[in-house]
Amino acid sequence: MPVKIRLQRHGKKGKPFYWIVAADARSKRDGKYLEKIGTYNPNTNPASIDLDVDGAVKWLQNGAEPTDTAKAILSYKGAMLKNHLVGGVRKGALTEEQAEVKFKAWLDEKEGKITAKKEGLTKVETDAKAAILAAEVKINEERSAAVHEAENAAIKAVADAKAAEKAATEVVEEKAPESIDDAQAAASEDGKAE
Repeated sequence: MPVKIRLQRHGKKGKPFYWIVAADARSKRDGKYLEKIGTYNPNTNPASIDLDVDGAVKWLQNGAEPTDTAKAILSYKGAMLKNHLVGGVRKGALTEEQAEVKFKAWLDEKEGKITAKKEGLTKVETDAKAAILAAEVKINEERSAAVHEAENAAIKAVADAKAAEKAATEVVEEKAPESIDDAQAAASEDGKAE
């Protein structure tokens, strides 16, 4: 019976979630499987993978063939490297302890890369939020400056209108005679001038 290590789709439409399974190559994609050896969620950044490395190595040692995507996932988590090291131990090229040391060193290096990527993503996210906040602060300052200018212009217009009204009333008061006698005198002067 040919065995494949492949992905079995779960999750909802547009939000896939996969199980990594060892299954008979003739069974349906989402059908019967022999053993579930992990999960893969591509919806997160970086994608979250939970894999039983020893279970995957056991299936690889027994002749299971991974699909292309499953092979990439197994390589990412170190199952292919561990399978290679187990083959070296079996042939006598390495000891069990040397294989474990190499595998642990590789895992530490990989974990460092993943941590660096996560930190880079959080830094980019915080920088983007800071840029958005700075843009909003600038817009709010411009908006408040425009409002203050409009308020100052309105206050100045009201003051100018009051000053013009006061000046107009003073001009009318200067031209208006204070009494009837003054008005008759001004009229007689106009008549004599003609």
